[in-house]
Amino acid sequence: MQRLNIFVDETGEFGFSKGASEVYGISFTFHEQGNDISHEIENLNKRLIKIGYTGMIHMADLIMHRGDYSKFDIKMRKSIFNAIYQFSKKIPVQFYTIIVDKKYTDYSEILRKKIKNEIDQMIKTHEDYFNKFDKIVLYYDNGQETLGYILDSLFIRFDSYEHKIIFNHKEKRLFQVSDMLTYIDKAIYKHKNNIKYKKSELYFFGNEELRRIAKELNKKRI
Repeated sequence: MQRLNIFVDETGEFGFSKGASEVYGISFTFHEQGNDISHEIENLNKRLIKIGYTGMIHMADLIMHRGDYSKFDIKMRKSIFNAIYQFSKKIPVQFYTIIVDKKYTDYSEILRKKIKNEIDQMIKTHEDYFNKFDKIVLYYDNGQETLGYILDSLFIRFDSYEHKIIFNHKEKRLFQVSDMLTYIDKAIYKHKNNIKYKKSELYFFGNEELRRIAKELNKKRI
């Protein structure tokens, strides 16, 4: 049986209150289960043990120097990032990211429709690919229920579709790849559109490094 696993994460929120995000992003990591990545996951976990951090990698907290990473210096945080980034380059997966600039929307309902249309277009463009699989399993923890409803309403067109909300985030390293992608692609979008970076972002990434990362990740875009 051919099975496609889709790992989804988001960045930003649907609100427009003061301090809300300027962009909304959704990243998809597509993994054909027939492509074994157990060796790469084992190597990633060994590398993280060597670094001294084996928990879930949450990119926003890692870059912002907060939460589990508040006591880690920049060298260690960069090492954790490089571990998940190099892992993402080696494994046989494909990526897709949607970025919606909220300055072109007026309120949450318009943003919701824009996001739904963007995902729908992605599915239609690659529908032949999705139809190859006997089973499609989407991993999204419904961190934002609105996005969960949108995903279900669009992917339900595939009879084999299943949405897993409860899963081990630490074990599912591909979910963490999508988390990384949301942050990286948001940063790249901000750079291209002259949206101001936060100080912690400027400290963690230089523009040249972001361009190099973007070039590498583009090799895996669908």
